[in-house]
Amino acid sequence: MNQLDALKQLTTVVADTGDFNQIAAFSPRDATTNPSLILKAVQKPEYAHLLKDAVAKHGSHGPDEVMNRLLVAFGCEILKHIPGRVSTEVDARLSFDTEATVTRARRIIDLYQGEGVHIDRVLIKIASTWEGIQAAARLERDGIHTNLTLLFSFAQAVACGQAKVQLISPFVGRIYDWYKKSAGAAWDEAAMAGANDPGVKSVRAIYHFYKKHGIATEVMGASFRNVGQITALAGCDLLTISPDLLAQLAASEAALPRALDAEAAKAMDIPFVQYDEAGFRFAMNEDAMATEKLAEGIRAFVADTIKLEGMMR
Repeated sequence: MNQLDALKQLTTVVADTGDFNQIAAFSPRDATTNPSLILKAVQKPEYAHLLKDAVAKHGSHGPDEVMNRLLVAFGCEILKHIPGRVSTEVDARLSFDTEATVTRARRIIDLYQGEGVHIDRVLIKIASTWEGIQAAARLERDGIHTNLTLLFSFAQAVACGQAKVQLISPFVGRIYDWYKKSAGAAWDEAAMAGANDPGVKSVRAIYHFYKKHGIATEVMGASFRNVGQITALAGCDLLTISPDLLAQLAASEAALPRALDAEAAKAMDIPFVQYDEAGFRFAMNEDAMATEKLAEGIRAFVADTIKLEGMMR
């Protein structure tokens, strides 16, 4: 059995791409998208028509509506190739505006429902700012399920659990990038691999906390740089993986033991914590890596959203 098939027995495998032809090749259950992936996809000849159609049909309603229609068009195509859910991201420029995030999320869901897609097959992706988490809490109460992304800290995960969001996407690779860059010449790749990888350690701590305290929010490790980070999280609720790394897993016959165990976590001595807004903001401020990577991630998604809008003219 190859590692991809073995992983699927332990973890729900999610494809991290806007290329639905690649999705079909690996048979994941779910799929995730973001502005950067959509930007990359629409520049391919086979997907350019989705952008042209959105502009032609809805251009008179302004760029926000064209963007909503484009995202939903991609989502609908992706859903033809998977049995589960697609994650569609709210404009990152709304990351600090709870009301605007709720409004945009509801519009996206309305458009999906207009295409005959059941609400349970869509996750609305929102950046894990305090404002985004509060928006997600409101949406969840209305039956709209959310995927809280750009999550780099334990405090963000705790707040998402309190908000009863459906799913979180703690990032592995970008945490790894930050610590590797910070260490410079002192970085020891071999010593910091696998279970010792700082991104892996972050996701593992979140997973154990959730399982210990009966928090139902799903944990989906994201942003992987290598197969070792993925195999070190085998057993996580979900893992969203790029097509290149999915192909590497499919090509390997190496054994894949379970790395995370929900039952084992229940027996661990992990104190329960909660955050109000002030506590959350202070915890984030204390975490230089999470503060920097969250801000950087929002800026990058905004930049690619603006590039997409430029292609709509």
